[in-house]
Amino acid sequence: MQLIRHIERLFALHGDAPYDDERREPVSQLAHALQCAQLAEWAQAEAPLIVAALLHDIGHFVDQPDEFAHTDDAHEARAVPLLAQAFDERVTQPVRLHVMAKRYLVHVDPTYFDALSPASVHSLALQGGPMSDAEARRFAALPHANDAVRLRRWDDLAKAPGRQTPSLAYYLSFAEQLCQPQPALLAKAFRQTLAV
Repeated sequence: MQLIRHIERLFALHGDAPYDDERREPVSQLAHALQCAQLAEWAQAEAPLIVAALLHDIGHFVDQPDEFAHTDDAHEARAVPLLAQAFDERVTQPVRLHVMAKRYLVHVDPTYFDALSPASVHSLALQGGPMSDAEARRFAALPHANDAVRLRRWDDLAKAPGRQTPSLAYYLSFAEQLCQPQPALLAKAFRQTLAV
């Protein structure tokens, strides 16, 4: 539960901030997260994928250096160590792969690129552009690739100004149900039990 409180604080500190500069979108980061989770829920995704949808951009709030305005900020990779403290790969891997899923979709779906927002087109170039045939085959074979593609499509649609969504607390309740104790804490608790 400590991680859930930390996530709440991160959203309180950064959630109202817009995506700015070349990453400008018409919604705040919190609105985007909530809309993405709502789309996952509407699609009857399982709870781990709803949580991944909610938290897919949390890496923007983690050790965010200022110099990333014109480079790829690798937010998907920065999110994983945070999320792995309490969530398994059903949450962490779609988050980790959602940027690669965009590159994959541009490669395999001829209509996908034209539907991207200007900010997504900008970040696509920073993230390596469309995948090659070989990259797309490797991506498609990864565990959780299909979930990452679903998450990516919701991500692209979760940019509607003024859309009503459930609250952050509502979606964090899904996350609370999925939280698992950290292995290090379990090992420590086990050692303490043996010492008694």
